[in-house]
Amino acid sequence: MSDTMTPEQRHRCMSHIRSKATKPELKVRRWLWSHGYRYRLNVKSVPGKPDIVMRPYRTAIFVNGCFWHGHGVRMRECVNVLMRECIEDSTCCKIPLTNRGFWVDKIRRNQERDTRNCQLLMENGWRVIVIWECELKASAIEQTMRRVELQLNENLLSLYRHKPQPYPLDEEQASSLAAEEIC
Repeated sequence: MSDTMTPEQRHRCMSHIRSKATKPELKVRRWLWSHGYRYRLNVKSVPGKPDIVMRPYRTAIFVNGCFWHGHGVRMRECVNVLMRECIEDSTCCKIPLTNRGFWVDKIRRNQERDTRNCQLLMENGWRVIVIWECELKASAIEQTMRRVELQLNENLLSLYRHKPQPYPLDEEQASSLAAEEIC
């Protein structure tokens, strides 16, 4: 099916798509805030500029749109084959047939950037949670957010877990322990 809009109309529609304060992101923020979690938004000093940053938990949360980040889309390397044969749509993400090469390249670049940002964050000691738009439907939002809450609690515990250290022994105590181990 061909596009029913003129290029100017399509450009105007696409230019109004926001990258901040999207509906899925607002759902996550509203749930976190109502359950007592406090956070910062789009912190530029954190690699990848995550949607939600929770410094006490050392956690970055990305709320990804299924279309823009290619949720469940499988891309294969293809040579001398049509682009539509190099990509498999998922249940929540359908790549448009119109100008398919452009969309495949754009989604592939987004996925590569997401992977780089996650690796960089983990190398810097951050934990990353990715929430997909399809996980925030009315039937699944509670389960998704409970999973996020569990992950946040695990992150907090791992940061402040007590690491037991042996008591310092003087030379006399150390030699008596060594003698006991030999016997």
